[in-house]
This record gives sequence, structure tokens and C-alpha cells, in this order.
Amino acid sequence: MPVITEIEDLRRIYKRRVPKMFYDYAESGSWTEQTFRENSSDFDKLYLRQRIAVDMAGRSTASKMIGQDVAMPVALAPVGLTGMQSADGEIKAARAAEKFGVPYTLSTMSICSIEDVAEHTSKPFWFQVYTLKDDDFMKRLFARASDAKCSALVITVDLQIMGQRHKDIRNGLSAPPKFTAASMMNLSTKIPWGLEMLRTKRRFFGNIVGHAAGVADPSSLASWTNGAFDPSLNWERIKEFRSWWDGPLILKGILDPEDAKQALNVGADAIVVSNHGGRQLDGALSSIRMLPQILDAVGDKIEVHLDSGIRSGQDVLKALAMGAHATYIGRAYVYGLGAMGEAGVTRALEVIHKELDTSMALCGERFVGDLSRDNMLIPRDFMGDWL
Repeated sequence: MPVITEIEDLRRIYKRRVPKMFYDYAESGSWTEQTFRENSSDFDKLYLRQRIAVDMAGRSTASKMIGQDVAMPVALAPVGLTGMQSADGEIKAARAAEKFGVPYTLSTMSICSIEDVAEHTSKPFWFQVYTLKDDDFMKRLFARASDAKCSALVITVDLQIMGQRHKDIRNGLSAPPKFTAASMMNLSTKIPWGLEMLRTKRRFFGNIVGHAAGVADPSSLASWTNGAFDPSLNWERIKEFRSWWDGPLILKGILDPEDAKQALNVGADAIVVSNHGGRQLDGALSSIRMLPQILDAVGDKIEVHLDSGIRSGQDVLKALAMGAHATYIGRAYVYGLGAMGEAGVTRALEVIHKELDTSMALCGERFVGDLSRDNMLIPRDFMGDWL
């Protein structure tokens, strides 16, 4: 068993174990990947304030997200095709999150269905929905989430059309992978992954196949999104979605202060500052750069969460110190899932928790709810206009 001390250790194992098209699907962005890179590198521009001789006994990373108790303010973000990273991957990730005490968000574009995950977990999870043209299918998704006792609905609002992701196009991304000369050659080097996949019946988009009408190619993410996603989405439509769901509603994909204000108007309970992991508009600013402006726009009227670029507990700490109420990890847990299955997701959460707890202590803070720019980060004049 390799020694795992950081998320990067999991990424290296993941890259060796999982077919190239699925590794590239997770570990890439759109166009030149500038935003994908800066989502992470911009965290490096924030410096922590070290403090000493502060009583660190009784530290706690416990918090709440939309009223739900969490072991740390970190949720597993919705990630499509995780059942292709590891057989029954969504079930494995949901189990790991449940045991650790953090929310798991199931993607509409999952391989395991809502019902699959509900059957194999004992606590409510969150469900993410894209904005689709088919009202009947959308309403049935909402109803299925309700029947599965999902405790929150996350609506992704930044994917009316899909950003161009060169690697997915070149790899011919599909679930399951289509047999081409290139894919066969790569799959021949991933025997343990292939044997796992042969032992499961879950290889297609479980929330779509058998539920959505007119799906011409149920294996193709691009084909489905191009035909099903609603390019005419507006705030009135989002308000309509709000009326369909009685529980907590989270809007994911907010990257502008004006849009954050609109989210207040439609009755969202939380927003996620996110640029879809750099997978949509390349050249957009990183989520952590936009966070201060969005917080200034909405104040404490709504929970503001942050997604995109988080690879460590220190990134979580910096986001919280900048004012985020909570954070999400996507790629960080996918690395663990692809590397080691459920145990890998657990290990990713352990690594992030350890880094968060240790760094918080070295900064002289005992509770995540007490973090702030003033007591955690180097003063504004060191970083110029960054903040």
C-alpha cells in the first residue's frame, strides 16, 4: 500500500490506473485551460498569518452547510461520469462522504442512478440538476430526488451550452468507452480497471437511460448536452425551478456579483461561486478571485460556498478566511476514487481534514467559524489590489 500524504499522491496513482479519456475528462479545462490552471494557482497568492503561543486544545473543524451538521465545511461536488473512474464510483464516493460526515452531491450525469445511491447509503445526499428543455423529465428528476430523500437540490446554472474541451473531443469521450484502436490500446494497460467494470452492470448514464425520451446516443455526454440543455435559461425559469422544490436549493456556477444578487431574488438558500472547474468559459477569473466581490454584493443574506481549484486543506482554509461559508472538492476526491475506490475517497478527505486542522492551529485559530481575512491572511498592502 503506497503512503498517501497529499492529494498529489492520489493523482499520480489515479493517472496510472484509469483510462486516459476519463483521466483527461477530470484533469482538464476548456480551450487553453488558463482558468483551469489559475483556479489552483491563485490560491498560492494568498499567504497565511502564523501565530504562536495560542491555546490550541479542543480545536474543531465542525460546521454547518445549509443547516446540516458537517465534520468540516467541505462537500463533495457533483462530478459526471464518476462511475467510469471506478466501478460503481458514485456509490463508493457517497458511502465515503457519509462515513466521514460531509455532504455528497450526485450529478445528473452520473453512471449510478439516484435510486442506486439511495439504496446503498443510509443518510440523505444532495442531488445536482442541469437546466434542461424537457419539463417532464426535469420534474421527474425533482420527484426522484424527493423520493430518494435528497436533503438539498443543487442547480447548475453555468452550463446552458458546453464549453469546448479539446481533450474530450480528441479522446472520443463516452460511457462506456467506444472501442477504437486508440482506446483499445490504452485500455489494454488498465486491466484492473477493466475487470472491475466487467463485474458491474452500471456503465451508462443511470439517471438518463430509461428515463429521458429521445436520447439518440446514451453513451455520449456531448451528444446529450447539445440536444437536451436549455440555451434559453433565464431567471424566471430558475424561479420556476424553485417552486418545484420544497427543500434547500443551491445555485452552482455564480461568478458575478449581479448574478449573486439575482440568486437572492429567486429564493436560493446558498450559492456556489464556481466557474465549473475551468471547464466552461476559459479566460474567466478564478473562483477565489471573484469571491470577495460576490461577498460584498450579498453580505450575509445567503450562504456563499466556493468551488473550483481546491486541492488541499490549506486551500479550504484560505477560502474560509476570505469569507466563504463552505467549500467543495471535485477533482481531489476523484483522484482518490480512481486510485483506490471508496478507500481513496476516504483518504482524500482525511488528507484535506488533516491539512485544514493543522494549518488552522498554526495560524492560532481553534474553530473554522472564527476565520477571517483580518486574523488569517497577510495584510492587504502586501498583496496590492488582489483582495
